[in-house]
Amino acid sequence: MLLYGKNSIAERLKANPKTIRKIFLLKDFDDSAILHLIKKAGITVKELKKSQPAGIRDDVNNQGVIAEVDEFSYSSFDDLLDSQKENGSLIFLDRLCDPQNLGSIMRTAACLGDFGIVISKHKACPVTDTVLRVACGAENYVKMAVVSNFPTAMLEAKRSGFWIAGAVAEGGQDLRKVSFAFPLCIVLGSEEKGVRYGVDKQLDLRVTIPMAAPLSFNVGVAAAVVCYEIAKQRVESRK
Repeated sequence: MLLYGKNSIAERLKANPKTIRKIFLLKDFDDSAILHLIKKAGITVKELKKSQPAGIRDDVNNQGVIAEVDEFSYSSFDDLLDSQKENGSLIFLDRLCDPQNLGSIMRTAACLGDFGIVISKHKACPVTDTVLRVACGAENYVKMAVVSNFPTAMLEAKRSGFWIAGAVAEGGQDLRKVSFAFPLCIVLGSEEKGVRYGVDKQLDLRVTIPMAAPLSFNVGVAAAVVCYEIAKQRVESRK
């Protein structure tokens, strides 16, 4: 996989340098902090020329630095459950297809802290170079699992003590007035279809973000709003 840009590569160098295979730099690249991290990690550096290596995209602003890294490492669902059931929460993304939204949600999860992510194996976007570019280093701080059957995984989460809430465009309880129970899973649906029938049967609670206009947020923004409220209430529940 390839990482593009200073922020993504700086975070990888700080948090997980062993996954970096090599780094390509423009000849005049002069970011002293990144150069120091590269030297400290002892990573192979190659000059980035106009005739770029195969696979490197020309339509991305790479800021003069690109890293070739290991494939993204997913956690098992059981391990993710164990790691989150005491102090964290899980974000279930039901057949999310847009890599921009997945990267954005990874970044939200990392910034707020104590969130793990579960994605669908089928008809959904995996972690790609584009996802990592949007995530801006968040992949180093968020665990993610892939499951084949969402209802089965949600039932397993319930057996582990999790409550299941779903974010719906309309018809749910006002997010501003909901009191969440913890540990908690929040389910967000695809960009067009929302939470699927069958998956929604496992929900203990439905929440809706109130809108001043007859519009709606995309799933990336909705995730940020809902997860912020979850994180706030989670902190309050520990007091």
